[in-house]
Amino acid sequence: MSSKAIREHDGKLLLAQHLTGTGYNLAPVRVAQVLATPSPVAGEEDTVVLPSPLDHPWLQGDTRLVVKPDELIKRRGKLGLLLLNADWDAASAWATDRIRREVHLPTTGHDGDEDDDCAPPAEDAKTIPARLHHLLVEPFIPHDSKTEEHYVCIRSVRHGDEILFSARGGIDVGDVDATASRLLVRAPIDSFDGRNPTTAWRGSASSAAGAGDSSASAADLGWDDDNEWYHPTESDWHGDSALTTEHLLKHLLSPEQCPDLQDDRRAALAAFIVDLHRVYTRLHFTYLEINPLVFCQGKVYILDLAAKLDTTAEFECARLWELSSAVVPASDELGSGTRAAPNAAAPGAPEQAQRLRRRMPDFPAPLGRPMSDAERYIAELDAKTGASLKLTVLQPRGRVWTLVAGGGASVVYADAVTAALGAEVAGRELANYGEYSGAPTESQTFEYTRTVLRLMTTIHPEDEAKTDLPPRVLLIGGGIANFTNVAATFRGIARALRDAAPALKRVNARIWVRRGGPNYQEGLRHMRQLGSEIGIKIRVYGPDSFITQIVKYSLVDAGFIDGRAAPACTAGDDDIPLSPSMAALTRNDSKVGNEFSDEDEIETTVTSAARAAAVKSASKYGRPSASDNAPSSVDPSPSIPLPRDAAVSSTDNDSEEDSRAGSPVSLASVSRALLDRKTRAFIYGMQPRAVQGMLDFDYMCKRKTASVAGIIYPFAGGRHVQKFYWGTREIMVPVYTDIADAAARHPEADTVVNFASCRSAYEATCDLMAHIPGLRSIAIIAEGVPERHTKSLIRRSRALGVTLIGPATVGGVQPGAFKIGNTGGMVDNLIDAKLYRPGSVGYVSKSGGMSNELNRLLSRHTDGVYSGVAVGGDRYPATTFLDHILRLEDDPACKMLVLLGEVGGREEIAVAKAIASGRVTKPMVAWCIGTCADALAASAGGAEVQFGHAGAMAGGREETALAKNQILRNAGCHVPNSFEEFPDMLETVFNQLVAEGVIPPKETPEPEAPRMPIDYHWAQELGLIRKPANFVTTIVDDRGQELLYSGMTISDVFRNDIGIGGVLGLLWFRRRLPEYAGRFIEMVLMLTADHGPAVAGAHNTIVTTRAGKDLISALVSGLLTIGDRFGGALDGAAAQFSAAYDQALHPHEFVDSMRRKKQLIHGIGHRIKSRTNPDQRVQIVCDYARQHFPSTRVMDYALEVEKVTTAKKDNLILNVDGAIAVCFVDLLRYSGLFTAEEAEEYIQLGILNGLFVLGRSVGFIGHFIDQRRLRQGLYRHPWDDIAYLRPEEAEGMGFSDM
Repeated sequence: MSSKAIREHDGKLLLAQHLTGTGYNLAPVRVAQVLATPSPVAGEEDTVVLPSPLDHPWLQGDTRLVVKPDELIKRRGKLGLLLLNADWDAASAWATDRIRREVHLPTTGHDGDEDDDCAPPAEDAKTIPARLHHLLVEPFIPHDSKTEEHYVCIRSVRHGDEILFSARGGIDVGDVDATASRLLVRAPIDSFDGRNPTTAWRGSASSAAGAGDSSASAADLGWDDDNEWYHPTESDWHGDSALTTEHLLKHLLSPEQCPDLQDDRRAALAAFIVDLHRVYTRLHFTYLEINPLVFCQGKVYILDLAAKLDTTAEFECARLWELSSAVVPASDELGSGTRAAPNAAAPGAPEQAQRLRRRMPDFPAPLGRPMSDAERYIAELDAKTGASLKLTVLQPRGRVWTLVAGGGASVVYADAVTAALGAEVAGRELANYGEYSGAPTESQTFEYTRTVLRLMTTIHPEDEAKTDLPPRVLLIGGGIANFTNVAATFRGIARALRDAAPALKRVNARIWVRRGGPNYQEGLRHMRQLGSEIGIKIRVYGPDSFITQIVKYSLVDAGFIDGRAAPACTAGDDDIPLSPSMAALTRNDSKVGNEFSDEDEIETTVTSAARAAAVKSASKYGRPSASDNAPSSVDPSPSIPLPRDAAVSSTDNDSEEDSRAGSPVSLASVSRALLDRKTRAFIYGMQPRAVQGMLDFDYMCKRKTASVAGIIYPFAGGRHVQKFYWGTREIMVPVYTDIADAAARHPEADTVVNFASCRSAYEATCDLMAHIPGLRSIAIIAEGVPERHTKSLIRRSRALGVTLIGPATVGGVQPGAFKIGNTGGMVDNLIDAKLYRPGSVGYVSKSGGMSNELNRLLSRHTDGVYSGVAVGGDRYPATTFLDHILRLEDDPACKMLVLLGEVGGREEIAVAKAIASGRVTKPMVAWCIGTCADALAASAGGAEVQFGHAGAMAGGREETALAKNQILRNAGCHVPNSFEEFPDMLETVFNQLVAEGVIPPKETPEPEAPRMPIDYHWAQELGLIRKPANFVTTIVDDRGQELLYSGMTISDVFRNDIGIGGVLGLLWFRRRLPEYAGRFIEMVLMLTADHGPAVAGAHNTIVTTRAGKDLISALVSGLLTIGDRFGGALDGAAAQFSAAYDQALHPHEFVDSMRRKKQLIHGIGHRIKSRTNPDQRVQIVCDYARQHFPSTRVMDYALEVEKVTTAKKDNLILNVDGAIAVCFVDLLRYSGLFTAEEAEEYIQLGILNGLFVLGRSVGFIGHFIDQRRLRQGLYRHPWDDIAYLRPEEAEGMGFSDM
């Protein structure tokens, strides 16, 4: 949900910090909070935290106070929760008493939109118990409630912001929707980079031409003004510049509109509303109501306030939303007439201290419905990921639990449970609502599932003694995924089920699974095998079963309802067949491709005969035709802005006559479909999977040219190409960094699939519309685009004649012609749904996942999809249901319409009005999901449950799914009694159209499904092929959700604190070393890190650094000096000493044998250190080994050798290289972790020199940094340090042979 209510305290602080007071006198905003914090000791009362008079001096003295709950509840006065005109002692006592007392609240009135204290609760209203945790304290303002209380509200509507004002406020405000004056501030259109678009909207050409023209009002046309049939009026403010007080005085606060408003305050109130709207837009409010707004003694007082913020705008507004603990003073307290800047620090206070005193606004849960720990945990997970994870616990003791993928599918499952059980029983037994979508990772799915299972398997104290608990049902469901790897998400679910298996058995759990989408076969097999593994029967169904079929089966099985039991499910893999495209890979036939003809573009001109047939068909279904009873004031063919390159000719598809940007032309005259076989698109963003999916669809549909003209990726670093497949052949798709460059090179590209993130989607879409001259449509895929951005894009696109689909959409599909991005899912689903050829049915939906279900349903119960669009799940999609319904209505190739709406919004009502008026005549099957909303709200304590989509919440009774279904039914739509009856109704209506001759019967058999190549990696994922690996690794696995070092997860590496030594053990030795061994390795790295700048490696590093080379070059130059003469003695020392020890050579014998071989003993000797000046590093190593190693036999032998060598010369000591080498041999041989063969092998592999290389790299890098920090210049060796020996001098000295 993007629009969330905030506390009154926080809303007033935001206004105090951002209102300027320009043109009016704003009274000081003084607010304080009384808080209840839970006691850490169970059973003890909450701790009451009163505001400190030191922080709020106005609390003391003669100030009279108001105390009220700040919990988003209405009717505070009627509930006895309002204290007026009290001193601080009385206020604090009252607050302490109320905050500890349980109150009973009506189950309605929790939305926070208005504070209607005047309306008493109904006598028979249900109540819920609750405890208050937040109270608001503010000064009591004496005033005349009859003349000085006003009402102002700004609320978000589709085309901008609506301002409502009433001269009467408080309890006398009445029905503001009926009595308040109104002004629409349209969304800004912003700059167009020099282009000159018109402001054309639907309506006559004259009304679209400019700002001041008046046209037929929305009411005259019979449409609601909050949908696409809105027409601008003279009073509207166009939003492209700051709202002015003059406009408000003329169109909102005029004497004609507000006769009861005193003239001396009109200008001040107008200035206040202008400033209020500025803050409203800047801070991305979606609702802001002040009732009453008091004007007395020349000042404006904000008394009661309700507000909502668009949480998707946090990336833009985080700094603006920060609340200071100290209220910014009003202008009259500063003396200068100016206000402190927002976020200003207190004078003299350090900035860091001020930052610590700031916080973000609260978004509280409804009172009486606080978030549980589980819900809070899932909300935190959701905030950390780009996927969607939602959970609402309805009835913790309920026995029906859901784990559903997809925002739309989750609502359908809740509807199905409610319909099967009835609202009352579902209110008791439906335990939760939730959804996961957006391709969550395996670990995220695991955490989500584990949380749900912990709730599901909780046994309440009174049931602990029972041995045979009634069964609990878990529905693991979902629609057909577009791009989510079903097998991958099921792996997370399976892990959680495996962990919870004992608890699931204890509660007699019965698990039912239905899913489709990429790799669903593997996922379902895995779930079925899991059932056998954990001893719990898991019933598994694929996409061939209806989406909610498992609901009824599960409820019958658990004894909730009577009915036919589910068909038997066996454990065999044959129950989950391969989809046609997958099965085709195993066939030996040589036939490739499909049999249908590659026709030209379908004619889209509406002929009189086609319209007559449509009207006749509508009449047969009991729907009023346009000629029978259309109101005379309704134009049966309303106008829309014509796409800039669309032609109006009814006969020639290639004609460009009369094409004009923004020209309002009837949909019936547009000769080219929105998407067709000629459509070419840019992909904005690097989305190779979506590009390949579109190309595969092109190949499947036998397009002659690829639908993807190019990729626009601003971060590409220059123009280049990317490889993709066209069938089995590789092709190159160009990648551009500049939009204008791409448009110039591909003038035929008129569509964009915009994959920009929610942060950049607005800017990217504006740039695309500004720089692609022939642009016809853009699909905005991103979820979380701020509403204000979307509304601005709506206006801009309408002005330019560009069709926007989205945001928050998967796109759409024109079967046999073009598909947007990931629409339709993988190749196998596209084939199963017969999207490679057009059908006769056009549909519109909000949900992308449910669009896939519609594709499949229509392919089985009709002749298939003609065109399908998912408009997106936001509150204000850029194009509405009605936009696309009208497009399909005027397309003669489309014979039947399908609408899948949902709870929330009024778009379906607009469609119903269009049907009732006769504008839409084709038969339509419709259904709005979310019929469970009332039952879920009652179960949740009266708080309406936010479903998966941002727009899926009713703003009034008319916006509920039940109400809209009835409105559509009354208008003449075919609306089933439940979604489960939807397929039968589709088939019935389609068959009747065939019988009437509207749709010609099939005369030829269905063309064979195309046989499509499959990507190698996807075939490998499906287990269809095998291939020998080019590389083998045994130490690291980065394929899963978490990096593995020799089987140990990276989180366990840190959790167990194994350190660098432990990690080295995992990566070098493929095992976890004991703690002493890890510490020894770290000791070696520290000891070998550096030995001064004079040694060869450091010297080389320094010289290279001073030559201006980079870090890698300097480091490598130092490392290349390591060998037998410098630093490379560890391996040699280990080999020599261990061989001598193994041969049982006496130390004297070992030294003599090396002398006879004329070989130096590695690890013996030092230039500086000696027996009388010992090397402390050697002492440290040997002491550590003696203290911690199980045995030090080789080290002891080396020290005996040292006695022999030092007897000859004092500096022939065991040096640090030798000490490390022999100790490491002891570690390998005697730790018990390695066999003798392994220990010898590791020595031969160069492990010990690797330790020196690793350790000394630390020092070399240090020298590089040191020289760069000192800014040392190019090194030149001094000539006086070089012995120059000429050839004749060498010969004279007897060195001629040199």
